[in-house]
Amino acid sequence: MILHGYFRSSAAWRVRIALHLKGLTVEHRYQHLRKGEQLSPGYLALNPQGLLPSLVLDDGTVLTQSLAICEYLDEVRLEPPLLPGDPVSRARVRAFAQAIACDIHPVQNLRVLKALQARGQTAEDTQTWAAEVIARGFDALEALATDRTGPFAFGDRPSLADVFLVPQMANARRFGVDLRWPRLNAIEAACLDLSAFAETHPDRQPDAE
Repeated sequence: MILHGYFRSSAAWRVRIALHLKGLTVEHRYQHLRKGEQLSPGYLALNPQGLLPSLVLDDGTVLTQSLAICEYLDEVRLEPPLLPGDPVSRARVRAFAQAIACDIHPVQNLRVLKALQARGQTAEDTQTWAAEVIARGFDALEALATDRTGPFAFGDRPSLADVFLVPQMANARRFGVDLRWPRLNAIEAACLDLSAFAETHPDRQPDAE
């Protein structure tokens, strides 16, 4: 398999974590977001959205969107599971991950910030707005995870919720968010003790700069 990513892309980091947890190896190829390499004709032929990541399977099939890729990996490589066994718990883990993927993270997308600035918003305005969205989202995530037991978001082993939370915590730091959520900080610390999270960290990627 081939994973197209970028060291600083939190969406690509999610997939790197999931691959590592599943014990799967891939060939890495890099699209430099700030140089616009994801908008090259060659990459757009692979992923018409011009977004990262993209996972090319051994048969040439291309999968896009980190949430869909992670769930695909969970279905084809059953151990260790990223989703709990019972329907209610699965729904809760998915809701936690989707709160990040659908509600919090898109506002920090470089394409969105540039579009706002092209329409008259200052860089400071867009950065402040992005940080406010993260903070409101983290307030909700803290509440969702506070009454859960275990070191991870939903128990004694990492789930899809953790796979999405840790990259978003790093993203929050880039936007200057004061990480004042004790439960989220504790979850992140537990995750970063695992090689699947630590070794896939953006700072440890070959294309890091």
